[in-house]
Amino acid sequence: MTFRPLLLASLVCLATPASRAAGRTPYGGEVRVAFPGPLESADPALADSPLEATLRGLVSRPPCTLSPEGQLRPALAPEPSRPTAQGVRWSLPAPAQAQALARAWTRLTGPEAPSPYRALLFPLRGEGRQLAATGDTLELTLAFPWPDLERALCHPALALAPTSPAALGPFAEATRNTLDARLAWTPGRPYVERLRLQPTDERGLARLWSTQGTQVALGVSPEPGTLTGAALYATYLTWSPRKVPEDFRRAVERALDREDLTRLFVRGPAVPMPHLLPPALLPQAPAAPRPGPAPASEPASRKVTLLYDTDNEDQRAVAERLQVKLHDLGYTVALLPLPRAGLRARWASGDYEVMLHSLLLPPVPGPALAVVLDAAGRKDLLGVELPRIGLLPDSAARDTRARERAVALAPSLPLLPLYAQGLALRGAPEVEGLAFDAQGLPQLDGVWVRPVATGGAGGRR
Repeated sequence: MTFRPLLLASLVCLATPASRAAGRTPYGGEVRVAFPGPLESADPALADSPLEATLRGLVSRPPCTLSPEGQLRPALAPEPSRPTAQGVRWSLPAPAQAQALARAWTRLTGPEAPSPYRALLFPLRGEGRQLAATGDTLELTLAFPWPDLERALCHPALALAPTSPAALGPFAEATRNTLDARLAWTPGRPYVERLRLQPTDERGLARLWSTQGTQVALGVSPEPGTLTGAALYATYLTWSPRKVPEDFRRAVERALDREDLTRLFVRGPAVPMPHLLPPALLPQAPAAPRPGPAPASEPASRKVTLLYDTDNEDQRAVAERLQVKLHDLGYTVALLPLPRAGLRARWASGDYEVMLHSLLLPPVPGPALAVVLDAAGRKDLLGVELPRIGLLPDSAARDTRARERAVALAPSLPLLPLYAQGLALRGAPEVEGLAFDAQGLPQLDGVWVRPVATGGAGGRR
């Protein structure tokens, strides 16, 4: 069975009149893709920024992706089936993929490399800790009704590491920074023959674009002419209630101006996040008013250590800003940068006082709430909240219930939402079909190159 007709139909809708007039979408050619890099981790559960997830997804995809409308699209595997209401069957291309996925997902839930994304597997029997493949098939049994399981398993953190021999994506690595189209890709081969990756820094990215040295620039600032995906990369300030003063939350709420923080210290595209879920998932009601000034008798020598991600430049800037603002309220904040793997390990063990935690949330409110609750150290709430959401047969009703519970639970969690980010890109005029999926990631396997007439001007957009 091939899925090319569906993909082709969707991409032709995006084509310009000139490309439609040509009668068909052209195959062949190569596209140069520049981005601020290099990438530091091959682990999909750690390489989870929108940029990292986009690039890793070129060579390793999860079983599915979600269309801009939230519909499931086959990726690594054809569409799953539900032999029973509580069972999901996914047939993979070969036993190697099925066995590797079972091992990778079990690893997320175990002590070796625990991750907040393990919450996506929580509805499975045993919380996903005992997965096993039968031949080329994964049989997934639910512990309680959870109609959103298939959409949750489309999350890029659930892909295989690109270094795994079983990893498959629309492209395969030919040489360093050169990716060739995979002709036998399940949904249909990419249109272009090759992608040439151009890791650089921000200045180099601007130079490559201005000199027409690249055709797609990822991770650019949002300006006129750029395309932007959904802002689902959410950053939170979380703390261990046992290790910080009782009034810590109130002090942060006094100090925190999300609008200024996002505008002045976070590279766009970014939006303030006054509620537990980003605006893309939770229509933002007016935020609660900030607490008034601290009383004059406020103690002046409370000390906390704030951990942040060395691989995330925005976190460094935000950490330094919080250090200044909390100092004015009597807190001495020591900053401790850690690599992302070390940061997640400290989170998993509870060995932290305060930390900044950035997560790529699923584009579905129920699974997104699950990830946030686990990140807040309240995994115990998953067994209470998720079954009640999953009992609702209608997807819109489930989304509404998840949003309501996010608003209700937020004040009781040792976690404050700060901002959410998306990914912006620029495309040269000859590159057609640039589009984002529901996760906010550009699908570069769907682009094609429009032949440029000899002597044509072809300005940049």
